[in-house]
Amino acid sequence: MSRKDSKGISVWLLVGVIVLIVLLLVWLTIADIFGDTDVAAFIGPHLV
Repeated sequence: MSRKDSKGISVWLLVGVIVLIVLLLVWLTIADIFGDTDVAAFIGPHLV
């Protein structure tokens, strides 16, 4: 096993996590702007 393999956290893993967090924040911001934050009200009628 080389040194590169035993490094721990990959740079790409870190980049992916940061991108996902940014996308989540953007999604929540847009949902808040449109007032569409009540997820239970959106899912509920489809289950009946």
